[in-house]
Amino acid sequence: MNRFVLAVSNAIARVTEAALGPYQSAMIRIGFSATWLLFLLRELPHRQELYGPDGPWSWNLAEQLVSANGAFSALMWSDGQFWFETVYVLAVLSSLLLLLGWHTRAMSVLFMVGVLSLQNRSVFMGDGGDNVLHLMSIYLVLTRCGQVWSLDERRARRTREAHARGEHVVDRAGPALWGALGLVLVSATLLGRLDGDPVVPVLLWVLWLAQALWWAVGRFGRSGRSRIMLDVIGNIVHNGALLVIMAEACLIYATAGWYKIQGSRWQDGTAVYYPLHLESFSPWPALADLLSANGLMVMLVTYGTVAVQVAFPFTLFNRRVKNVLLAAMITEHAVIAVVLGLPFFSLAMIAADSVFLPTPFLRRLGEGAARARGRLFARFRKRLAGGADTPLPRPPKQRTPSEPGPVGGVPPQEAGAGGVPSQQAGGDNVRPQAGGDGVRRQPGDGGGEGGPGRENPENPDPTHVGFPA
Repeated sequence: MNRFVLAVSNAIARVTEAALGPYQSAMIRIGFSATWLLFLLRELPHRQELYGPDGPWSWNLAEQLVSANGAFSALMWSDGQFWFETVYVLAVLSSLLLLLGWHTRAMSVLFMVGVLSLQNRSVFMGDGGDNVLHLMSIYLVLTRCGQVWSLDERRARRTREAHARGEHVVDRAGPALWGALGLVLVSATLLGRLDGDPVVPVLLWVLWLAQALWWAVGRFGRSGRSRIMLDVIGNIVHNGALLVIMAEACLIYATAGWYKIQGSRWQDGTAVYYPLHLESFSPWPALADLLSANGLMVMLVTYGTVAVQVAFPFTLFNRRVKNVLLAAMITEHAVIAVVLGLPFFSLAMIAADSVFLPTPFLRRLGEGAARARGRLFARFRKRLAGGADTPLPRPPKQRTPSEPGPVGGVPPQEAGAGGVPSQQAGGDNVRPQAGGDGVRRQPGDGGGEGGPGRENPENPDPTHVGFPA
């Protein structure tokens, strides 16, 4: 009984004390924002036909459908050309800024609005990946996806350095951004633009009020206990959303696999042959003919696809088997992108798969990207200066906001089941400790007034007068 109570206590502490999976949440942020951004840029010359007010699926037809199903779409607020161009440009900009990790919380809300507005405006424009993107854009607003690999992380690091020098940093962009969003939200509500299905409007209002409360506590709160409570709630919401994303990915593969089992073409091992010879899915006919010429290969790929999709949800508790199947599924989607000409469907599924990637692999990937970026900048500076190459120091390893210790050092970290990392550097039983001022602190926090601490990138400092990112 004592072991059970201890296990439950450790689980509660792990879920409430830190936002788990910082690298995995960063991967899904980068993956989905890049997928949507590339799609919008590719369809930029055809945006009028896809989503414009005078396209084949006209604004009047879309209005009839939206009136019937109550779906949210900001494009239905006006049938003017200027409004359409504005929404499209904002969708592109929000995707780019979310990809870079600039004020990720606000950008994730704008990203969700852009995805829902365009997709609900023209429901027939998609290849299957749009359904995944539609759902994940909603889940993404509930995650703290800017802890690593983001401009928010760099801003938090610079804020810590400024506090160490005794400087006071004020974030003016956050309050201004959320103030503008609040003005638009109030105006849309008063004008009746949010009538219809209440899910999205309620979610928008809850998010805005939560940010306002967070700002008010950080700006006017005299005790750190209120901030700690809000931080705990934020961790719980983040971890819950990450769990939902993992469950959604498993559900997609499980249902796809079990439905395939019931198909006669999947049962006789010939299902893969037929889409290779459909004109709509044959950008490379010669390659499709080459792959379908071998009957044994067609049969192995057909049965292998079903086996991997059905088995994957059951392998999450075995890390090695899970990683093997994960590599097989990512390879399969890469092949689908090239052979069947479905790049955005494949990118969306790979982004969903990345939530299961092991943390050590993602950290090595980030270090490699940092080294490549350093070499690229060195060559660029050399061309500008016309001088010789100078060796660059090895970039320091990043630590996650939940890790104690110096910024430059990263303690070992193991990935938990499903790719979500375990509590880092200090074990599962690390708990906040009370400082001299009565405020609970994590190990590694600065104890002095204005000293350096382990701030969350989405709100670097309890006395920070800005909003969380």
